Amino acid sequence: MANKMMAAVVEAFGKPLVMREWAIPTAGDDQIVVKTEACGVCHTDLHAASGDWPLKPTLPFIPGHEAIGIVTAAGKNVTIVKEGDRVGVPWLYSACGHCEYCLSAWETVCAGAQFGGYTKNGGFAEYILADPQYVAHIPKGLAATQAAPLICAGITTYKGIKQTEAKPGQWIAISGCGGLGHLAIQYAKAMGLLVCAVDIDDNKLALAKSLGANLTFNAKHGDPAAALKKETGGGAHGVLITAPSLIAFKQGIGMTRKRGTCVLVGLPPGEFPVPLFDVVANCITIRGSFVGTREDMAEALAFAAEGKVTADVELQPLADINRIFHRLEHGDVAARVVIDYMTKPVMPTPQHEEVYAH
Repeated sequence: MANKMMAAVVEAFGKPLVMREWAIPTAGDDQIVVKTEACGVCHTDLHAASGDWPLKPTLPFIPGHEAIGIVTAAGKNVTIVKEGDRVGVPWLYSACGHCEYCLSAWETVCAGAQFGGYTKNGGFAEYILADPQYVAHIPKGLAATQAAPLICAGITTYKGIKQTEAKPGQWIAISGCGGLGHLAIQYAKAMGLLVCAVDIDDNKLALAKSLGANLTFNAKHGDPAAALKKETGGGAHGVLITAPSLIAFKQGIGMTRKRGTCVLVGLPPGEFPVPLFDVVANCITIRGSFVGTREDMAEALAFAAEGKVTADVELQPLADINRIFHRLEHGDVAARVVIDYMTKPVMPTPQHEEVYAH
């Protein structure tokens, strides 16, 4: 295994990932190699492995786009990072750098963008090849296992909150209090917003309350839109929908105040049910938000470095990835699972041999 590493590989869509040897990547002149310390597990990884989206990854591939690690090799043209630096290899793996979107700091919608763990191999492996122009720079003192969820779930929710344009002292409703939502609540509070958290799980709502949510509503027990409008005198100035549920999307529009903005970051299957009369008559803005830029990344990580945002993580071994996917698919993950390469086994051991299909 001199030049080999272990990786969890998608060899067929909808089938369990396979633990197999894979060649350790070699850095080209403009590339770096990162030794993985931790990698968060995102619902997008499950979609990738299942082949759920129209643009499918090329098989076989290695998922994982919340990877944190140490630069072990850098190409001769690389100046922005050096060996020994801790970096993150995020969903936005790279972009063209010269289109109208890249030039206006909207590289996330670049037509030439590449995506970690999707169009490029990701962090469910011991080493990752990366583009140094697009890696996250992890602040000193922020642990790899804490940083991992922030370079996807964290930046996605932080950018989404910014896109609501809600101002300090105004209300924001956060629909879904799991892996993304529990971070969104913390970012919103740190940004001076009043927070209403909505979910269908009382345990997640209890977590939301402990993180500072001013109001909590269980959407299973009544109409959260009506309750929020009553409590706030008209609804939320901004709404962030992280829940992958069409019902949550419909409720989100109902929670939005007149002239407010409802931002969509969840990706449930199906068509978005838009109540057109309400949207038009109340001058509501509906806005999609897709991860965040490199500047957003630096800002999102800065909150964590200051101790204002802390991810609720559960550490697991890479060998357990199929079990983790099974739990994720069935809603059995409280916040964020992070693959720990520093203290957990990479190779399967007897207690990890049970295989779960997703």
